[in-house]
Amino acid sequence: MEEHQHVIALAGNPNVGKSTIFNGLTGMHQHTGNWPGKTVASARGEFQVGEETYELVDLPGTYSLAAHSEEEEIARDFICSGEAQLTIVVCDATCLERGLHLLKQILALEYVKDNGVPVILCVNLCDEAGKKGIEIDFELLQDVLQLPVVSCCARCSKELTVLKDAIHETYGHALNYSCLDFSPKRLAEEVVRYTKVNYRKREDTIDRIVTGRITGGLVMILMLLAVFWLTMAGANYPADLLWDGLFWLESRIANGLAYIGAPQMMIDVLVYGIYRVLAWVVAVMLPPMAIFFPLFTLLEDLGYLPRVAFNMDRSFKRCKACGKQCLTMAMGFGCNAAGVIGCRIIDSPRERMIAILTNAMVPCNGRFPTLFTMITLFFLAGVHGSVTGSILSALILTGVILLGVAATLGASWLLSHTLLKGVPSSFTLELPPYRRPQIGKVVVRSIFDRTLFVLGRAVAIAAPAGLIIWILANINVGGQSILLYLTSFFDPFGRLMGLDGVILVAFILGFPANEIVIPIILMAYLQTGHLVEMNDSSALLQLLVSQGWTWKTAVSMLIFCLFHWPCSTTCLTIRKETGSWRWTAVAFLMPTILGIGLCIAVTAILNLF
Repeated sequence: MEEHQHVIALAGNPNVGKSTIFNGLTGMHQHTGNWPGKTVASARGEFQVGEETYELVDLPGTYSLAAHSEEEEIARDFICSGEAQLTIVVCDATCLERGLHLLKQILALEYVKDNGVPVILCVNLCDEAGKKGIEIDFELLQDVLQLPVVSCCARCSKELTVLKDAIHETYGHALNYSCLDFSPKRLAEEVVRYTKVNYRKREDTIDRIVTGRITGGLVMILMLLAVFWLTMAGANYPADLLWDGLFWLESRIANGLAYIGAPQMMIDVLVYGIYRVLAWVVAVMLPPMAIFFPLFTLLEDLGYLPRVAFNMDRSFKRCKACGKQCLTMAMGFGCNAAGVIGCRIIDSPRERMIAILTNAMVPCNGRFPTLFTMITLFFLAGVHGSVTGSILSALILTGVILLGVAATLGASWLLSHTLLKGVPSSFTLELPPYRRPQIGKVVVRSIFDRTLFVLGRAVAIAAPAGLIIWILANINVGGQSILLYLTSFFDPFGRLMGLDGVILVAFILGFPANEIVIPIILMAYLQTGHLVEMNDSSALLQLLVSQGWTWKTAVSMLIFCLFHWPCSTTCLTIRKETGSWRWTAVAFLMPTILGIGLCIAVTAILNLF
């Protein structure tokens, strides 16, 4: 940090718009979402007012400085450290009293009180307060508190100019906090006036449906079905265009390297090894992610995800786990590594560990291509490409996802009765108000903050994986490639599971990136030295059938795709979050053992008929 920079702490209750204010002031892209606990670590960014440069620190939300969770400890420790020369306390205009409680605790800190450290009260979400008929007398509030009070709607970036001006005027001026004896409850009653009595009536009606014992589960399944249907139906055409473009570029790169006199082996390694794997990953991952992540973000901003956690809490409580685990599972649909990091929102260390160890039992975006392929080829004969086919495929995929959820519950129960015994903690989750998503911002944020981030990480891992696969497929020993030796070795184990050696080797080599499982299978079956392009589904089906595949093979493939080891990125993330290779091994082995066991059992049962 440079000396001319001034440090400002951005504090407040969960889900009051701190990260939105942070992004608006700094121009950064800290992820935001309409549910409490979204920020699980502090973020830093800079902004300028005039010639002054300020460093803004976005702290995790906390209701009190007597912190109980990891993210609340981060907020408390930073505020108490004295590093910040100014603190902005953000509160919700629709629930002013709760923010005033935190403000009073911050003003009571010895460092703040003795040094007169300036504090600004930023009352956010004033637009929502207006819709609900809530009016606040800001002049009276500022007169009582004797500190700057700013009202704003953080989603309207123009209104942040007032906050910038308040920061510039207040910074460096010591304040005398003679208002420490104010009562948050009484002050809120004095300055807040309600002009609508039944402003929550519509939200309460919706909540009775989406959180009901029976209707809540049905709505949840229908939402899941709709998201997957839109993802699968919408990704096909863009994927074909992207596929054609990337493989057109491949031939140009190969011709360019040949033109400059590059050796043929270098061309094979760079183009048909590394580049082709990268092209597969991009063509397979980008279109569905570009649809799935915006849809997921819309549900976040709408305020639906916390309702899902509320619905699932009963099931997780029976397993002695926490309902917040449902939120981390939802993150895992995009990327299991992101889901593991998201487990920080769970307060109990025991329940957080359970969530981390079981997160990979829900399929991430990288496994969807394999699931899509199996469902399309073997279970939708005659209806593929039609509206009926896309609906049926979404139904089957939803069933597979629900199987993963059931396995997560079972594994959580097993862990809580063996390695991680304990009593489930109390689960308190504030249900945020329903908010109308800003479609444009949702699309931009989900594309840049999620889609491209996950894609970039997959590409970085797939590049060296492509080199390794090319080496295994092109180095011959005794007239056969190393890849064929590996498939022959694993073939007996694969047959026992209803698969074959090629499939097992494809999953093993797909450890860095699950997206390349299907192309490795095709490469091994066709005995080529590089990944192959096969856009025609009928030709792909014919190839698989010629290798002995049946619908029974596809069933085992679906099971093992759902339940097998996490990818390398997720494993490294688990190691980082748990600080233990032993727990990482547990997270690796649990889905693997379950997948192998289920495949063997299902194969034995199906072979009876």
